[in-house]
Amino acid sequence: MPLFDKKDKSRYNTFSRRSLMMGVGIGGVFTVLAGRLYQLQIRDGEQYMTEAEDNRVSERVVPPPRGRIMDRFGVELANSRRNYRVMIVAEQAKQGVKEALDAVGKVILLTDQQKKKVMRDIAVNKKFVPVPVAENLSWEEFSRVNLHLPYLPGIQPEVGETRAYPFGKELVHVLGYVASVSQADKKTDNDPMLSLPGYRIGKRGIEKQFDQEVRGEAGASRVEVNAYGRVIRELGNTPGVSGQDVWLTIDHEVQSFADARLGEESAACVVMDVNNGDVIAFSSTPGFDPNLFNIGLSGEQWRSLTQNDHKPLLNKVMGGTYPPGSTFKPVVALAAIEAGIATPDFHVGCNGRYVFGGHEFHCWQKKGHGSQDVVSALKNSCDVFFYETARRVGIDRIEEAARKLGMGAITGIELPGERGGLIPSREWKKKTYRSAWQQGDTLSVAIGQGYVTATPLQLVQQVARIASGRAVTPRLVHQVGGRVMTRGTVGKLDFSEDALMTVREGLRRVTNEPGGTAFPWRITDPGFEMAGKTGTAQVRVFTREEHARGLTKNEHLDWKLRDHALFTAFAPVINPKYAIVSIMEHGASIPHPHVQMARDILLFTQKRDPSGMRAAYPMTAASAASGATIKGGG
Repeated sequence: MPLFDKKDKSRYNTFSRRSLMMGVGIGGVFTVLAGRLYQLQIRDGEQYMTEAEDNRVSERVVPPPRGRIMDRFGVELANSRRNYRVMIVAEQAKQGVKEALDAVGKVILLTDQQKKKVMRDIAVNKKFVPVPVAENLSWEEFSRVNLHLPYLPGIQPEVGETRAYPFGKELVHVLGYVASVSQADKKTDNDPMLSLPGYRIGKRGIEKQFDQEVRGEAGASRVEVNAYGRVIRELGNTPGVSGQDVWLTIDHEVQSFADARLGEESAACVVMDVNNGDVIAFSSTPGFDPNLFNIGLSGEQWRSLTQNDHKPLLNKVMGGTYPPGSTFKPVVALAAIEAGIATPDFHVGCNGRYVFGGHEFHCWQKKGHGSQDVVSALKNSCDVFFYETARRVGIDRIEEAARKLGMGAITGIELPGERGGLIPSREWKKKTYRSAWQQGDTLSVAIGQGYVTATPLQLVQQVARIASGRAVTPRLVHQVGGRVMTRGTVGKLDFSEDALMTVREGLRRVTNEPGGTAFPWRITDPGFEMAGKTGTAQVRVFTREEHARGLTKNEHLDWKLRDHALFTAFAPVINPKYAIVSIMEHGASIPHPHVQMARDILLFTQKRDPSGMRAAYPMTAASAASGATIKGGG
């Protein structure tokens, strides 16, 4: 009898085939696994080892100290100070973030606005990432938090660094301020430091213009983290490169004196070296405390700044444009002399009014000044003389003279947001108003009214060029780090020396001869005398009826309806060294307070001349090697 029948033999063959197929399949799987293991451990092992190490070790950005901003004598105008702050770690707040904030609010003052910001920051960060709750705490507040720390789960006190402005609102329109990074900032700047909690960058002024240099280069901290990204320990630390120091041309003593003299008036004043363009003082009042923007403004504080009719946020020196009024008359005088019209024999009779084209143009002196030449017209600020002179000269030559003095264009000072003012021309009016230039337009320009506007910074450049005869431009920054800022060669103005001397003589008489419009407020100290030009800029048009019945005095009008008051000057009269411009918005009055302010500031500046004082600015390697000392002030 056979061992297997046919049926059993068939079953045996089927089993054998299936076993073989299963064996082949399992062998294939093991082959694939072996190949994969070979790939992971042998061929790509080094790569995956590196990636695993990268997951274990995290490199984090460490911000460096921000560079200082200093005046010409090394006085620190912006620096860093300790920042006592409180952080919260959401996952450690056992009773909840809201409850933790309420608990902190019982120890230090926390506004609803601060609490809402913390909740927003926690929502966009991981729960183990510390989020700022309050910064720039006083030592007393910081001590209270530490004292109650056992009862404040999730709260972490920290000591860091923050920007500080020791002199508050002084120089705020030069320095600017730092503030929190916005989403728009992150889109235009890919610096990883901008993603750090609480990091701040320059928003205005020098802080913004030189933010990259002052910011420095970030350091790095290598830390070991677990699978959730939580720090276990620090493995190493590479310090960053501190930001570069910026040395300004400003003299803080003069700046402080100017701010004190301007007080809380809506005013601007700028002092400039006529020989090299160094800006000695740059004052726009009222100001505001830049430390508030670093700490964080409340809604009430922001409204008080934006709704103030004295415009504390506006940098009036370079961002405010005004009709220059009679301070523009030296420009017309130069154009007339160069054109051969205002010769020594040229006189215009003034009876208080000038009739042209059926319209009356009035002189500020209702009874008139009588016969005037160019020097006496400058001294007395005779409007009628300049009406007739400008009519003969024409707008084209007036525009040319104004542009030679730097009017109608930005000066190029190292601050963002400068405005260029306006010097009108035939082409400009045709393009803007689609109408031809009229001679009546020229008469308005003759006395600095009509279409012409300028910033105080442009006006100080104008008077500095007249005083020096050179095409100087204002500058604020002397040195950044070890790099002295270069300046181009200052060439001579394209005016004859006779024309410049004639205009200077007229300006000298304004302040130093009886009858001059600024004579009562002259500098009487021998050797410090100034030459200057007063100006009044109308802010509204007077009707013929108002002229007929007599104009209401400025002091009897609402503040916003009063004329602006301007004064430009240089000193000393012999070998000029400093130029000054002051403007008081709606401040035109008989006592001429703006002239008195400028006089006091200009005298203080001269008496503080650094020629015999300690050296200004740091010594560069080149100057140290040659034994030279860099001095400020010209």
